[in-house]
This record gives sequence, C-alpha cells and structure tokens, in this order.
Amino acid sequence: MMRFPPRLTADLALARIAQKLRPAPGARLVQFVDAADILHSDSSQPVSHEKIREIIGGRSPVVWIGASEPLLHPGVAHLVRAITGSGHFVFLETDGTLLRRRIHEFQPVSRLFLAVRLEPGARDPASRSLRTDALDLAIEGIRAARLSGFSICVQGRVHSETEISEVAELIHLAHSNDVDGIVISPASRESNSANPDAAASVQKTAKARKLIGSAWWESFSRLIQPAVSGERNAGRSSEEKSGAPIEQESRASEEGVKVA
Repeated sequence: MMRFPPRLTADLALARIAQKLRPAPGARLVQFVDAADILHSDSSQPVSHEKIREIIGGRSPVVWIGASEPLLHPGVAHLVRAITGSGHFVFLETDGTLLRRRIHEFQPVSRLFLAVRLEPGARDPASRSLRTDALDLAIEGIRAARLSGFSICVQGRVHSETEISEVAELIHLAHSNDVDGIVISPASRESNSANPDAAASVQKTAKARKLIGSAWWESFSRLIQPAVSGERNAGRSSEEKSGAPIEQESRASEEGVKVA
C-alpha cells in the first residue's frame, strides 16, 4: 500500500505556515530545475555552482528535477546529493530507460524519489515497438531501484486522446511493481493551451487522479502540476488549492511525523 512520507507532509505544512507568516515574492512549495541549466552533457561536475547555491538556499521543500532527461548528464548524481544533503526533497524525473545502468551512482536516501515517467497505453498492441521497448527498460529500472532500496514515484501524463482505461492499466502496473507513489499530470504541450484538446486533457487528468487510490498522492499531483507541465508562473494558485488534503492528513498522522 502506498504511503506518503510523513517527513514530506510535515515539511510541506511548515512551508505553508512560513508563507503565511512571512510572505515572500515568488516563493513556492515546489522548485523546478532543468538539469541542462546546471549540468553539461560531457561533464561529471555541475557547471553552475551559483545556481546550485540558489537551489540549496531556497525555501521550497521540494525540488523537482526534470525537463531534459537528467540521466543523460554525468553530473546529475552529484547534483542530487548536494540538494538532498541540504534538507530538500528531490524528485528526479526520468523516462527510466537509463535507470538500471546508472542507479549505482545514487544513494537511496529518504529525501530522494525517482520519478519514473510512464506513458498510459504503452502496452497497447497498436503501439510502436520502440515505445514498448522503452517501457520494458523503465520497468527493469524500477525493479532494480526497488531492490537497491530507492523510493519510486511513477509519473503518468494524460493527453487529450488518453483513455481512462489506459490510465487505470498504468496505475495497476505501478502497484504491481510496489512503487511508493503515483502522480498524474496533463501532458505539458496541452496543459497551458487554450485549445479544446487542453480542456479535454485537464478534465481527463482530474478523473484519472481519482484512480490513484491515495488522497495524499492525488493532492501532491495537483501540487507539482505547474512544475511538471511547464506552467512555471502558475504555481502559487495550484499549491494553495492542493494544500488542504495534505495538511489535514498531516494532522491525522502526527504520530507518524514525529518518528520520521
């Protein structure tokens, strides 16, 4: 059964309280980081130490590393260690195809989640073989990471053409691989568009999140949506709307937070 980390629950609640007591322009619960902005594809060390210091000194309890595939950068493990070591939770988004090959470079600390991006419908017989092969590699990576003690979060992206049954199959696949969490978000190219496909994607995403089976992860899906969908300037309102379930459940699990 999936369980939302008590320490992350507490960190989010404390960050919300701090925002209310000491409002800061641009302050967010989730800070998005594009690995390409900090790392160089042929360098084992971060290129921008200034940006790393900025991330570490930030007040966001969650740092989401995504956009360009982070595992293509040799220095990503160094970056993750620096951020988790400063007390932030890190969600490292990846398509999972390189995960098994590079998992030995990371440490399975409690503040690191490997957010493996899986596409609903990838098991469809009509899908291209390349897409199916990528899914198989991602599942192998998930299993290798689980055996090594890492926390795994599956990220499903909903397109306007995605069927709810495909999302249900994806969630079943995630549960069968004993993942720690599931987040569902609209596809980035459709999430902030005014066309009808965007509206369909958002509506399907809301329905799909009900299938997750955890109010905690459903709420967290709404919280991280601006970061994973490219809505960098729309984060504040989304965070405020998604705060209630996590805060309510954090009070209900106060005992768990104390021992985390």
